[in-house]
Amino acid sequence: MDTTVTEPHIIPFYRAIPRLVKDAVPELAKMGTEAAGRVVRLDIGPFRPYLISHPDHVQQVLKTDASNFVREGMFWRPLWRVSGQSLLGEGEAWESSRKILQPLFTARYTASLGDDMADIIADCLVELDDHAREGGLVDGAHLMTTIVDQTVIKLLFGGWISRDAAERLSSGFATCATSIGFRLLVPFAPYTIRVPGDRAFLAAAKKIDEIVYPLIEQAGQEGPRGNEVVSALLKARVEQDGEADTRLVRDDLVSIYGTASETTAMSLTWLWSVLHDHPEVNARLREEIFEVVGEGPVRSADVAKLRYLRMVLQELLRVYPVAWIIPRQTVADTEIGGVRIKAGSQVLVSPYTTHRLSEFWDRPLEFDPERWAPERNERRHRYAFVPFGAGPHVCLGQHLFYVQAPLVIANILSRYRPVLTNPQRLTHVPGMSMRPKEKLMLKLLPVQRSR
Repeated sequence: MDTTVTEPHIIPFYRAIPRLVKDAVPELAKMGTEAAGRVVRLDIGPFRPYLISHPDHVQQVLKTDASNFVREGMFWRPLWRVSGQSLLGEGEAWESSRKILQPLFTARYTASLGDDMADIIADCLVELDDHAREGGLVDGAHLMTTIVDQTVIKLLFGGWISRDAAERLSSGFATCATSIGFRLLVPFAPYTIRVPGDRAFLAAAKKIDEIVYPLIEQAGQEGPRGNEVVSALLKARVEQDGEADTRLVRDDLVSIYGTASETTAMSLTWLWSVLHDHPEVNARLREEIFEVVGEGPVRSADVAKLRYLRMVLQELLRVYPVAWIIPRQTVADTEIGGVRIKAGSQVLVSPYTTHRLSEFWDRPLEFDPERWAPERNERRHRYAFVPFGAGPHVCLGQHLFYVQAPLVIANILSRYRPVLTNPQRLTHVPGMSMRPKEKLMLKLLPVQRSR
């Protein structure tokens, strides 16, 4: 890398604001790609964050110099209001939560849940059969969220949450995830005044607490119910801290829910638009699933054989990374790409931008699963693909995604032929995760199976 001190590419206020208001996620990416991965400074009134997208700079911020780029500052406050600072914080609190939760998200442990996961997903789809035969429409995002939520809640939360409570938890979390958009785009707005989204956010956060706190209390009184995470967390907190701080356990559970459910459901939501726009991908994907699964149920052993599905999911994560922005705050004066950055500055790592840099991706705006074909064996920068972040704060849910997501899609496509009935240009909603603003309405045509 060239270490010559240089100036950042500056986007002035009068240009930045209209573009961010238009459609923040893709416009932010264009700012990064137009600068060809150089460090970009956004002048947004009193707020001047630095946009980071070059893989070398991503590596520096998230990995090699991670201790100088911490999860602090105005961008994190909206997230902390719902999830707390356990997994999303720094220091002892984060280390404590990470140590307790990491064993629940290893590749080996998540793989061991595969068959149970497959059974739960198949049970969820049985409920859709009558609906599909009648030709009714389903909301693609709601369908993904319902299936993923039921899987996560039954596997990780055991019998502590009823289906009704699970649906209210999902609804509350979705509202929190989307209603913080204004706070993320205008992070310097004081919390002493109400801004768009605040009222809905506070009501949803209250709903989450009304579900989670009684659950913790009940689990503490009744003891473990099999291999579930609520009792395991309580036990681990007592062993580590001498007592189970209810607030910490609550924050851990909400963080687990977001990690295991929100990321997968929102990633898969984008897939239905992709399959409509790319019928050749849709056809090949269905053909592979038919060859591997046939007329039988989808099992965890099938996941390794669904190689094209894996390629499609990799490309989906490249084009629509749920972690569309990763905020950090500098601890000490530093340099990124030769640009001097003062202590206390806000730095925004943008996977959505990194995944679109033409220096590292051929035809970056095209959805092409073939770029992930093993035989192509393309050598690319290790930090050119960071859908789950990187470094010490890499998302715990990444291994779960690669088991759960293939099972969800293989189950659906082996049973139905989903048809998108309202294709349109989708607007990105910036929030905790990235989701489409518009609904994706699907008609599920039953697959005719021979008997």
